[in-house]
Amino acid sequence: MVSTVDICNRGLQKLGERKITSLDDDVKAARECKRAFDLVRDAVFRDHPWNSVMARASLPKLSDAPAWGFANQFQLPVDCLRVVEADTTDDWQVEGRRVLSDAGAPLNILYVRQETDPAQYDLLLVEALAARLAAELAEVLTQSNTKKEMAERQYLDLLARARRADAQEGSARRLTGSSWLDARN
Repeated sequence: MVSTVDICNRGLQKLGERKITSLDDDVKAARECKRAFDLVRDAVFRDHPWNSVMARASLPKLSDAPAWGFANQFQLPVDCLRVVEADTTDDWQVEGRRVLSDAGAPLNILYVRQETDPAQYDLLLVEALAARLAAELAEVLTQSNTKKEMAERQYLDLLARARRADAQEGSARRLTGSSWLDARN
């Protein structure tokens, strides 16, 4: 089972730094990992819809309508970091912590959730988190732009690998018609 400290140590290893035993260790590496981990984790989650942190929700319509542009609004779940899909043919958009749409209730969404338990992460996500954390910490811990660039390249490579792997873990999404496509026929 992977822990936050394991992910941090993997990132520190990429930089050639010593391992930590806890985020509360009284060493610079632990303090920097503790400072950066949650923000880096959420940024990595937003960069790609990782299968291991996806969730579905059925959102009720809020009683107050948007001031203009859409008929309805729906409150996002508190753990929502990014809406990937809404089960509607109507237009929709995220504004603040709400989804605006002309769709009726409930509005079903697929979203990236803020999963805080590293035991839920798949291996590519763990590696991507470690690489992104290494990139974030490289300058403050090593003063090496070379190590930072290496970690950033590794992170981008891991994102590409994750996209390929995640694409193979489900059926292809069906294309729905649009007024532009319908006009072409």
